[in-house]
Amino acid sequence: MEPFLSVVIPAYNEEANLRAGALDKVAAYLVRQPYTYEVLVVDDGSSDGTAALAEEFASAHPHFRLLRNPHRGKAHTVIAGVLAAQGDIILFTDMDQATPIGEVAALLPWFEQGYDVVFGSRGLVRRGAPWWRKLMSRAMVLLRGALVNLPDVTDTQCGFKAFRAAAAHNIYRHMRLYAPGQAQEVRGAVVAAGFDVETLFVARKLGYRIKEVPVTWDYARTRRVSFWRDSLHGLRDLVRIRLNDLQGRYRAG
Repeated sequence: MEPFLSVVIPAYNEEANLRAGALDKVAAYLVRQPYTYEVLVVDDGSSDGTAALAEEFASAHPHFRLLRNPHRGKAHTVIAGVLAAQGDIILFTDMDQATPIGEVAALLPWFEQGYDVVFGSRGLVRRGAPWWRKLMSRAMVLLRGALVNLPDVTDTQCGFKAFRAAAAHNIYRHMRLYAPGQAQEVRGAVVAAGFDVETLFVARKLGYRIKEVPVTWDYARTRRVSFWRDSLHGLRDLVRIRLNDLQGRYRAG
């Protein structure tokens, strides 16, 4: 039986979170749900024990499987998982569970209302986040408003997004900055702030209905963001999305 929900979890050097029971929490929640599911852990060429631990977990949990990828950064790791997923609804979420898996219950009802992409939002107030994370989020809102036409979206960057499967595949086929098959190997942790923006921008461009939903988020669990590196990358990607749009590169078909 094909799963109703596919959960894609990108993983780069997540040994600490795995040993702390991150996948146990995901399994404990999903096993109690009335729908069928699968969980794809997509290893992004980790240099620690991430792949081995995920494979060991999957061998003991039949709804879990491991997909091994070269190290190409979070964006292409997520895309690889989404394209390999078999569910009607596909959710990607972070291994650290900064947004707990249980928050999917806030997203799923909106698909029944006709939405195609439903994504978690931390709002403008990032509880527990340091000043520089709050500054980054507000700067992203201002720059996004100036460069990319997503005026009704507060938080593009929350790593908790769900799609109808057909919509996800079509959106990724129309990506330009993070198009499938164009990834190159990278060094270190690469978050790629522009990936989430391009995803939602393309979804809107293709006419899909998108919905932003408030979710719980815990800063203490997520420490991968670099102020200068990710700010510069985010600005660069916003400019590139704007230029691609002006050149007509996001047109349907």
